[in-house]
Amino acid sequence: QVQLVESGGGLVQPGGSLRLSCAASGSIFSIYAMGWYRQTPGKQRELVAMFNRDGSTIYADSVKGRFTISRDNAKNTVYLQMNSLKPEDTAVYYCYADIMIDYARRYDYWGQGTQVTVSS
Repeated sequence: QVQLVESGGGLVQPGGSLRLSCAASGSIFSIYAMGWYRQTPGKQRELVAMFNRDGSTIYADSVKGRFTISRDNAKNTVYLQMNSLKPEDTAVYYCYADIMIDYARRYDYWGQGTQVTVSS
């Protein structure tokens, strides 16, 4: 019913930049939250950046000042601009959304993940 499609991952050198995009499509009545998590092998998935419904944002301490989340409400799309990338930012990045599909039903959705590798 709802799909999250991510794009923009890849290989970048330390200090470089990447921009991730995530577009939500399908039966969307309202988006409560939308943003990004990341995961490395053997570790739990961690929050990177998130938009709440009121437009406020949350960032992981490790990315504050380097990453910026933005959105295009008309397109149900969020972006993650990642600057000054470090090797420890290497991970699979997952788009997440908390979406109401009608007046009564609200679910969590995840994208397929996109690999970000920071290496020289």
